[in-house]
Amino acid sequence: MVEQQLDYAAVRAAADRIAGSVRPVAVVPAAEGLWFALEYLQHTGSFKARGARNFLAAHRDAGTLPDAGVTIASGGNAGLACAWAARAQSVPATVFLPANAPRVKVERLRGYGADVRLVGERYAEALA
Repeated sequence: MVEQQLDYAAVRAAADRIAGSVRPVAVVPAAEGLWFALEYLQHTGSFKARGARNFLAAHRDAGTLPDAGVTIASGGNAGLACAWAARAQSVPATVFLPANAPRVKVERLRGYGADVRLVGERYAEALA
């Protein structure tokens, strides 16, 4: 695995890659010195949309995004983000989930065009 140093330039590059494709979310005060980002308002309902969109866009820009698409094992939110981002890049997404995954997540994945594979009863089995 290649290790990369995270610096301002890397953060700026990621922000530029996802600009216009993810939603800005509100930040609200929660307590003294604590703020909540309302990431449930993001595409797919979690912050993971940001990372998935950046990951696929970075690979597209580098010429390393395979035409065959992307594959992920997920209990739900990461798979949703991956499928959403893959659809935006016009590449297939295959998502492995446990057979007992919530039906609503399976249907949302399929709605994003993902090839959903239900395997085993636990996340570890879907990952294998």
